[in-house]
Amino acid sequence: MWKKFIIGILVILSAVAGFTLAKVENTMQYTLNQVKRDKESALDKVDLSGIKLASDDDIVNILLIGNDYRKEKLYTASGLTDVMMIGTLDKKHNTLKITTLMRDMLVEVTEKEELRKLNSAYDFGGVKNLYKTIAKNFNIRLDGYVMVGFDAFEKIVNAVGGVKIELTDTEARYLNMTNYIRKHKNRKVKAGKQILNGDQALAYCRIRKGKDKIGEPVRTVNGLIDDYGRTWRQRTVVSAVFDKMKGLPMKDWIMTANKVLPSVETDLDNSSILGYIKDVIMMGTTDVFQLQIPRNGYFREGKKTEFPTSEGDSLVPTDGVGTEFDTSENAKILHKFVFKYNGKKDFSYGKADGQAAN
Repeated sequence: MWKKFIIGILVILSAVAGFTLAKVENTMQYTLNQVKRDKESALDKVDLSGIKLASDDDIVNILLIGNDYRKEKLYTASGLTDVMMIGTLDKKHNTLKITTLMRDMLVEVTEKEELRKLNSAYDFGGVKNLYKTIAKNFNIRLDGYVMVGFDAFEKIVNAVGGVKIELTDTEARYLNMTNYIRKHKNRKVKAGKQILNGDQALAYCRIRKGKDKIGEPVRTVNGLIDDYGRTWRQRTVVSAVFDKMKGLPMKDWIMTANKVLPSVETDLDNSSILGYIKDVIMMGTTDVFQLQIPRNGYFREGKKTEFPTSEGDSLVPTDGVGTEFDTSENAKILHKFVFKYNGKKDFSYGKADGQAAN
């Protein structure tokens, strides 16, 4: 599915920028009380003994999780973690950052103690095991989590009046011929720029691998395919929603939040969320810098025959020189981006120097 949940945290933390602190605090208490909270899944209850974790008191890192749970007939699954991101509130460098952790990235999954795709970690122990897996492979402390499902994402897009997205011929044909767009009446998208509603935008974000009805690979407007195209689409929609949210008057933003937050789960309490909102307002920035892990040049394609427990082809993190499984270099890249990058020039690391952050 996708990184829909990122929207949840960005909406909570950033869309209110421009409102006075007093108004935010007075109007948000009731709204935030609607958020689902699972005390048993709180990240501060995860046993991370023996794992060295990087952290900074002036930098907040929130695990953003998107799962594919939705209310549909014959759909009973609890939801898979289709999207995993780290949202960073960097008060030291006055920046907001998002790091995408690729779902098909090979990692050592805790509890199972074997190499599997990252998105399987949730299946073997929920949010706490997902966090422990990230901590073990990338040595980073996370300060909380936010999880959002399909239905919440659709509500967000519809609440802001849809988002303007440019589709390629292959994307339009693919969306109209598959069931990614759940309602038949919405399967009428076309190539070019247009306003997509929640159902259509969600389908656009879910496109992963496939060919259109004339056999062409589904490509983005900048030529990306497969998971690379998928993550690019997700970031595009997130940015479009974020821009829409920034322009809403306060009463409309609160109305949107009231519709969406009952579908959001987090271990953050109201005071923490309000504190983060105030921090963002004081920062005065709404630019979001992005990174993708594993980083280009520091992974290779892995086949199921090579890693039988991965249950499919995977992205194998490497040190950028050899081909062996190794997450250490990607951990260093993540740490540099999260704790040191100030947003004043393109992010670079090692042989990726000169390239913009993914």
